[in-house]
Amino acid sequence: MKNQIRQRAQALQTEWIRLREQIHAHPELSFQEFETSKFIAQELTQLGISFSQGIAGTGIVALIEGKNPTKKCLAIRAELDALPITELNEVSYKSKNIGVMHACGHDVHSACLLGVATLMNETRSEWEGTLKLIFQPGEEMHPGGGSMMIAEGVLQHPTVDAILALHVYPHLPAGVVGFRGGQYMASTDEIHIKIEGKGGHAALPHQTIDPIAIAAQLIVSLQQVISRRSNPIIPSVLSFGKIAGGTVNNVIPDVVEISGTLRTMDERWRSEAHQLIKDIVVHTATAFGAHASVDIPKGYPSLYNNEALTERIGAFATDYLGQENVRQLSLRMTADDFAFYSQQVPGCYFRLGTNTNNETNTASVHNAHFDIDTNALVTGVGLMTYAAYSYLQ
Repeated sequence: MKNQIRQRAQALQTEWIRLREQIHAHPELSFQEFETSKFIAQELTQLGISFSQGIAGTGIVALIEGKNPTKKCLAIRAELDALPITELNEVSYKSKNIGVMHACGHDVHSACLLGVATLMNETRSEWEGTLKLIFQPGEEMHPGGGSMMIAEGVLQHPTVDAILALHVYPHLPAGVVGFRGGQYMASTDEIHIKIEGKGGHAALPHQTIDPIAIAAQLIVSLQQVISRRSNPIIPSVLSFGKIAGGTVNNVIPDVVEISGTLRTMDERWRSEAHQLIKDIVVHTATAFGAHASVDIPKGYPSLYNNEALTERIGAFATDYLGQENVRQLSLRMTADDFAFYSQQVPGCYFRLGTNTNNETNTASVHNAHFDIDTNALVTGVGLMTYAAYSYLQ
């Protein structure tokens, strides 16, 4: 069966490319993936696979039943949404929606999952249990489509025993994959701070309460949340990417707003850091005679790969691709809402190499030049199919 899957995945490469290019050329933002959802529904219908639509808005859940369908259930998740980026690649499948681009590879993920659907549907009489295919909206936007689909029961009916997901990785060549058991990616929380002072002439600062000066003080002070208050063995990042306030050089504004992100890998410390940030902001502003408010909408939790499941899927990858094409990954401070799933059931989130010989297609995700070596589609479809088939034995 391994050779059969490998040969079939290779033989249908042009089909996987068609699927990926169709989705890539018509990207849609988070929770607006109406045409993408419609396209996937059409493809599943042609395959004769049953599915439900409209979950968390545009999400789709499909079921493929093998022998003894109630024996166990494996889920595989792919995302539908794109990013607000204008594509700079000059290719035939370039985004037709100006200002929107599949720069994070979700087009690849969805195409691979449709490929898995094709191959697993063909072999459904040869494995046991049920394969659940989750096409999820809104991975790129809070609160995350994953949390919404879980709330709508995506891990039930039938109950999911384990869940898998792959993600493009331009730091590895096509044909290579990467795994890491245990803690892998960080939680992510947005931080929004509003400082209300008293505006006035820049030449008369004593008559004002300067929110820009307070903002500068706050940014420096808040760095101590990480450098002096966190346990140094817990990876943490606190960064500010936006400061908005004032319109001209000689006027002190009334209000300044700051936005940033907090990322860490320990849920207890995450909660403590939230409170520390709020205390520092409020007390610092008060000391300068200003008023400050802090909003920290809770984002995605840290992503934890179940060790036993990851070891098992990694072994399938080694068997399918060879030991030389399976790498050990390092911790990352990026985030993914797959973490919501892996908090509920054993999960394995792994990386799919997408560059060409470490020479081309190396632009990072979230970059206007991101693209892939299409051989990665063959690897993604083939490996995920082999992993699903092997798990459902």
